[in-house]
Amino acid sequence: MPKNRSGGGLSPTQQAAKFLGVSVLAGAVLAGIALPAVGALGLAAKGSVESFDELPANLRTPPLSQRTTILDAEGGTIATVYSRDRTVVDLKDISPYMQKAIVAIEDARFYQHGAVDLKGVLRALNRNAQSGGVSEGASTLTQQYVKNVFVEEAGNDATKVAQATQQTLGRKIKELKYAIQVEEELGKKKILENYLNITFFGQQAYGVEAAAQRYFSKSAKDLKVQEAALLAGIVQSPSRYDPVNDEAEATKRRNVVLQRMADMGDIPQAEADEAKETPLGLKVSKPKNGCITAVRGASFFCKYVEKVFLSDPVFGKNREARAKIWNQGGLTITTTLDPQSQKSVQASLKDHVYQDDKVAAAATLVEPGTGKILGMGQSKPYGFGKNETELNYSVDKAYGGSNYGFPTGSTFKPFVAAAALEEGRPPTQEYSSPYEMEYPSPVQTCDSSPWTNLKGEPVENESESERGPYRLKKAMELSVNTYFVQMVADIGLCPVVNITDKLQVRQGNGDKLPETPAITLGSVGLSPLTMASAYAAFASRGMYCTPIAIESISQKVGGQQKSLEVPKSTCSRAMSEQTADTISTLLQGVVDSGTGKEAGLTDRDSAGKTGTTDERRNAWFVGYTPNLSGAVWVGSATQKVKMRNIYIGGVYNDLVYGGRVPGPIWRDAMLGALEGKPVEEFNTIRIPEDRGRDKGRGDDDGDDNDDGNNGDGNLIGGLIGGGDNGGGNGGSDGGTVPTPSFSIPEGWWQGQSNGNGNGGRD
Repeated sequence: MPKNRSGGGLSPTQQAAKFLGVSVLAGAVLAGIALPAVGALGLAAKGSVESFDELPANLRTPPLSQRTTILDAEGGTIATVYSRDRTVVDLKDISPYMQKAIVAIEDARFYQHGAVDLKGVLRALNRNAQSGGVSEGASTLTQQYVKNVFVEEAGNDATKVAQATQQTLGRKIKELKYAIQVEEELGKKKILENYLNITFFGQQAYGVEAAAQRYFSKSAKDLKVQEAALLAGIVQSPSRYDPVNDEAEATKRRNVVLQRMADMGDIPQAEADEAKETPLGLKVSKPKNGCITAVRGASFFCKYVEKVFLSDPVFGKNREARAKIWNQGGLTITTTLDPQSQKSVQASLKDHVYQDDKVAAAATLVEPGTGKILGMGQSKPYGFGKNETELNYSVDKAYGGSNYGFPTGSTFKPFVAAAALEEGRPPTQEYSSPYEMEYPSPVQTCDSSPWTNLKGEPVENESESERGPYRLKKAMELSVNTYFVQMVADIGLCPVVNITDKLQVRQGNGDKLPETPAITLGSVGLSPLTMASAYAAFASRGMYCTPIAIESISQKVGGQQKSLEVPKSTCSRAMSEQTADTISTLLQGVVDSGTGKEAGLTDRDSAGKTGTTDERRNAWFVGYTPNLSGAVWVGSATQKVKMRNIYIGGVYNDLVYGGRVPGPIWRDAMLGALEGKPVEEFNTIRIPEDRGRDKGRGDDDGDDNDDGNNGDGNLIGGLIGGGDNGGGNGGSDGGTVPTPSFSIPEGWWQGQSNGNGNGGRD
């Protein structure tokens, strides 16, 4: 037993310890307070009864987990996410009826007793003895609050929750000691406030504010007497007294609370009687938890924000630490999402691609010079049902995207051209560009081992009319494959790899690009976010900025708001202004008179590039204005759909290519996003005309292979082209290219690593 203090007499803690010690030894009082008979369950033997003085001195009170609100750039709510739906409010913001109701039904002598109600203990002991079981408990509101703190600290760990609520004498002793501490430190009003904020009211609502919103769609401060009585009655058994599922039982319980309030003198009997006659008056608000509830199709962007938070070291030294902050919640996250841009992206996708189409589309918009993601959406909504998906087609695997991204076809060619310009090649650079040729060999890599075309693999253009010589401008407009094959052979692979490294062009699985000529024609899988961000560097005259989704974060902890550090975009020079301006000039030609005519904007400068891969499994358009960059991908997440003779968005397409379906999606998304925004012009470069030497080829999309009947032998992205007869099929944006020196990873065709597409559902 604890010793007397030097000043003589026992402290409140020591007095309680003495009382508890006697109770435990007698096997009576504590066992009768809130536990079944000791002999019935053997609780005294199983409970770890520690000495009072061996318990830690202070109760750990973790910040209450609350909902997190994710906002767009203008402050509009995108979604709320939470581990527990709770909004902490001050006592002054809780209806007086609610305060009186919870005290009346849960602890009528709350303001008269200390941490333990000895009168209540004796009463409960007497009634439990008469009933032979546990018909009444004697835990005070303070003790209940302490127990809820233990549960809150356990979080969502089922084992820890069980330990926090286990019926043992050891837990009851711990609960009582901390209840004494809380009484001494906080006082009655703060204890009541904390209790009303922490306790569970059923229907996923923690705390009285969330409960008021859930059941009555109003704030806790506005609760009427009958509404407050209903909520107070739920606390004892949220499942039994759930008014949504059992109105009759909930009404009976509410009326018990009303009568108790009248008996306590909190309300007149007449008011209680009148309230008993009123209907429950529920106005239930369904829980809106998680990114699946996001507005304007921003669910995938919302999930991207969550993934960024859980993966970026700025929010914690490891994933566990970051997850703890995320689950604690109470965050207000202001993002970069522009509501106008997001609305336009979703409207364009909806107009051009239907949810139940065999293929899907994804689009991402990025602001040049800042890296801000302004819009992100796709045609198949976030969800778990038919024609829904959890897979974010716009981002890399690490952020919820596909395993490897999607082959980009000829949208990769501007990177090759930029590398050549950086190496000193003029914008008038000319190559023979025959209709068909063997892949040049050897091609220099970044190390001493050049790539060689050991099998003599051929590469060809779209049609036999495409025969050089061509200069760069016309070759870019028409997307001439043999031109860019000769260009990469001329400058080597290392300059291409160097510039894509500066543009942070990585495969969807995070790996660097392989040093093989196949990348020239877009053989590797990339994400729309990667492509939009890289092209944004052309728009910002050579400055690449890493993409960002979060502007600021504040967190409410203990009634105080604090700001959290957030990731910043890092901008660096990826190429000279001259090179970037030259690429913009070249890509203006693509949308003015080349393969991207259907994507061109009429009210402002625009530039872009089309891309289509082998057997038309993927089609792309990536483009930009001086103040907005965007990428659109169309295809199947499983890479099994060949887009020929196919309906997309209710429109029949004999052949899908970058300029036909992705191009119009990009155009409409950009038009809406830029409406009312400043009209800016590119810094163009004068490129001497070719004096008629370049040959055109009509209106067809220069990226695309003709179909013929021999396409079934092709693999994605121009890795292997041509059918068995070697005729007109070509490859992705440029015909047959040699087998690469890297193997196609297992699971390439799947959207997720489990091999079944996991949400691709095409």
